[in-house]
Amino acid sequence: MKGFNILLVLLVLLAGCKNQQKPSGEKENVLSGTTNVSIGKYIDHEGAIENEEMSAKFESLSDTDTLETKFSGIVVDVCKSKGCWMTLGLNNGEEVMVKFKDYGFFVPKDIEGSEVVVNGIAFVTNMSVDDQKHYAEDAGRSQEAIKQIKEPKKTYEFEADGVLIEQ
Repeated sequence: MKGFNILLVLLVLLAGCKNQQKPSGEKENVLSGTTNVSIGKYIDHEGAIENEEMSAKFESLSDTDTLETKFSGIVVDVCKSKGCWMTLGLNNGEEVMVKFKDYGFFVPKDIEGSEVVVNGIAFVTNMSVDDQKHYAEDAGRSQEAIKQIKEPKKTYEFEADGVLIEQ
């Protein structure tokens, strides 16, 4: 009888797992048939500023300023190890290093060229040589390119609490 009860519990658990729905972060766009994936805090495209406006906002920030915002951009690079960071291109030729709040989530490693919307905090910092080399290694850069990194660099950074990948 005890074995029957254990078997019954296992069958109920398996049946419950079969009826899973899409994760709450995925929404199908009925008009275009595409799927947008929200990772971390759920966000949508509404209220996101465009790349050009974000470029101007970054240029006006000093080293001690922060700006809570949501903006859209194209993914230039992603961490090839875990998807623990990505860079977005700005229309002024600069890039934004996007990291994820408390390393609470990661993005897929194959989303270069995708449009994304990020929500969180923008700021400017000076990235150390060691950090630049670390990110270059994560991105799969050659040892020769990594050795050429010799000075700290002013960088635009963003700590995202949510990312919307538009597919």
